[in-house]
Amino acid sequence: MSDINGTSADEPVLDPDGPEAAAQAEAMEVTGAANTTSTEDEMAMDDWAAALAEQNSNDAPAAQPAAVFQPLSKVDQNSTRNDIDMILDIPVQMTVELGRTKIAIRNLLQLAQGSVVELDGLAGEPMDVLVNGCLIAQGEVVVVNDKFGIRLTDIITPSERIRKLNR
Repeated sequence: MSDINGTSADEPVLDPDGPEAAAQAEAMEVTGAANTTSTEDEMAMDDWAAALAEQNSNDAPAAQPAAVFQPLSKVDQNSTRNDIDMILDIPVQMTVELGRTKIAIRNLLQLAQGSVVELDGLAGEPMDVLVNGCLIAQGEVVVVNDKFGIRLTDIITPSERIRKLNR
């Protein structure tokens, strides 16, 4: 049975000013704080669960993620043309090589105006056309409006260029 104060007959009656009453009040505060913390944790977990459920329901209509690359079989010629337009203005170094030679520094320092340097290229032999140091074609020298030019006679295929790189 319990009395007016809500205590049962089996429970000891505590002195409100005694040390046991203070310890019990402190224990009740800690328990209340723990209950508040666990309630806040439960509410936070409920919020996370609701957010995940919402995200999963929003993901359901999207059957496949968007493709980053288009399939190669369906590439349109116009799109390829637009892609190559992006690189058309990039400058490259084009060189026409008559021939090469090795020369000692002593002989190099003795060169003067009118000196002749013998090259390994033969007269009438096609000259190499290099782009950024890579052989892409061969041709013959022509004169156009008092300026030298080169008429391309042979274009190196990509497979030949790769084969020459592997040497």
